[in-house]
Amino acid sequence: MARSIATTTTVDLAGLLDFVRPRHHLLLVTTRQDGRPQVSPVSGGVDDAGRIVVSTYPDRAKARNAERDPRVSVCVLSDEWDGPWVQVDGTAEVLHMPEAEDALVDYFRCIAGEHPDWDEYRAAMRLQGKSLIRVTPERWGPLATGGFPADVAARLDAQP
Repeated sequence: MARSIATTTTVDLAGLLDFVRPRHHLLLVTTRQDGRPQVSPVSGGVDDAGRIVVSTYPDRAKARNAERDPRVSVCVLSDEWDGPWVQVDGTAEVLHMPEAEDALVDYFRCIAGEHPDWDEYRAAMRLQGKSLIRVTPERWGPLATGGFPADVAARLDAQP
């Protein structure tokens, strides 16, 4: 049986955003006060301005960390564990209510489409005191898939 070979594909910003848009499983990496990473599994999307957006609460570590140090990284995963992924580095902006309200509507739309009752959704976001983190992509790695290096796969496949 042929082995899965790891791949990397370099893309421009448009290609990156096309890759990220349908994928909503992310790992958001912020920096703790002691300089160590804080990794948060989150749902996210891409807004109309090409920023990666994540809903949160003001007291969560990711929000506090991003406000203190806006340099963040996002690992965008595919639904399948062994599907393609990409790391995006960028600058975060944290919005709190009431400034976050319209941005949270955009966040919902880019992940789930239209809400049946936007007034109800807005009221829920206000009641919950939700916040939004927007990450402007500044650099990113290639789109990657896991697997063996090509030379290792060839050696393994050549084995009887």
